[in-house]
Amino acid sequence: MKTIIVAAVALSATLSVARADSWTSYRIPESGTSVDVPVSVFTETAGKPDGYGQQFRTSDGRADLTVQAVANRQGLSPAEFLARKNPPSGIIYKRIAPDFFVVSSIKRGTIWYDRCNFSRGYVHCVLVNYPAAEKRQWDRLVTRISHSLRGG
Repeated sequence: MKTIIVAAVALSATLSVARADSWTSYRIPESGTSVDVPVSVFTETAGKPDGYGQQFRTSDGRADLTVQAVANRQGLSPAEFLARKNPPSGIIYKRIAPDFFVVSSIKRGTIWYDRCNFSRGYVHCVLVNYPAAEKRQWDRLVTRISHSLRGG
């Protein structure tokens, strides 16, 4: 019985990710950061990150999203900023451009995805953590979040 309940919860979460039918724009007034957030998936607030922003999570806690802006007073490039964050080894995907970086990997069955855009004194970031077993269901959602990230 317990296995059936766990499977039903996992299926329900997967289906809600696939639907992601209700989106809103989340904006950080202090930095001008904005991003599309699927509020039908990330239904709960989960605290504040460093700098400005908000953390969100799914109702079952299996996935989370952080929207964050931090001051870049030193004017670090994306490569310099990423190096100072000392990312974990084993990064599967990394792209560094003049005005953004993207890194992603898998840790303990969870995919973590981090994109940061750079503009006028701020680093604007989205960080998404979600079950690796559901990668295909999350791909379009994470892509939309990532591509919608803007900074003022």
